[in-house]
Amino acid sequence: MSDELVLEIHRNLFLMAEQHGWTKWMSKLLEPLTAIEGSRRNADRDVWETSLQVTKSLTPSVVDIQQSRIQIGTAEDLLKAGFDLDLFVEHLKVLHPWRKGPFFIFGVQLDTEWRSDWKWERIVPHLASLEGRTVLDVGCGSGYHAWRMWGAGAKAVVAIDPSQLFWMQFQLMQQWVANWLGPQPEYAPNTPVQYIPLPLENLPKHTQAFDTIFSMGVLYHRKSPFEHLDHVRSLLRKGGEVVLETLVVDGDEQTVFVPPGRYAVMNNVWYLPSVKALMLWMERVGFVNVRCVDITQTTIEEQRPTAWMTWQSLPDFLDPLNPNRTVEGHPAPKRATIIANRP
Repeated sequence: MSDELVLEIHRNLFLMAEQHGWTKWMSKLLEPLTAIEGSRRNADRDVWETSLQVTKSLTPSVVDIQQSRIQIGTAEDLLKAGFDLDLFVEHLKVLHPWRKGPFFIFGVQLDTEWRSDWKWERIVPHLASLEGRTVLDVGCGSGYHAWRMWGAGAKAVVAIDPSQLFWMQFQLMQQWVANWLGPQPEYAPNTPVQYIPLPLENLPKHTQAFDTIFSMGVLYHRKSPFEHLDHVRSLLRKGGEVVLETLVVDGDEQTVFVPPGRYAVMNNVWYLPSVKALMLWMERVGFVNVRCVDITQTTIEEQRPTAWMTWQSLPDFLDPLNPNRTVEGHPAPKRATIIANRP
């Protein structure tokens, strides 16, 4: 990544930190952020960054982050900019695979692996209003939900995920949103949504910086789920709300499934608790008002391969003779959403 772009990204993060009193803990991220430009740099970054630079000047006439399919720009905007549609699609596909969405980008239907809008629509009726709140989106992927959080009224959204590819996908969107917003005051970041390409473990504990924290599709990847829950709780302000979505199994308070090997082909799934066990875990780490608002078995309509994610997906991970079992013979993916508060 060019030095100018790195400086701009860091500048925006720290301007947001200054706005919201996060400077002290944000400064602790300088070393791990710098490491990304060194030994942790992804081998494909130069190719990804070329797509960012080539399309950087595009200015959308419309940005709609309140609808299911996030819209940035129109086909007419692309035409006015003298940009070839086929070439533009090639630049988007350089950033394959696109997992979270969907998006409608300058007239291009970007049909992602996940219908992330379905998850959002299941959750949003149960949320406290996000109006004027500071929000953390843990495991944000490309940032689809982070944009929806801003669209729901959040004043600041910090999206965090260690994937450099997803970070690049977010930067692509952010540069266009920033162009649409126009010049911001010197003391303000270019957009109210900023991305930290690090795991949650890099965020200092006990900052109580956020009104709402989303942790969706993360807990089952953690070797220590209690540490994850406690870390999230420590970042919430008093009375703040956590939205936790994770894989679950049927059972009572003592039911926890530990896959003996892979689960739905994934090799990094550690714990699948029952809903009752998960709620007990959250109470044990200090959450109150713990309630389950949704339980949904993932279908091949919600997660599937597309032209924008051509690798294997859920249809390949389920038993072809029994969609209620994985290819390993385990219970098929079922996800629960738990909402709770910090006292």
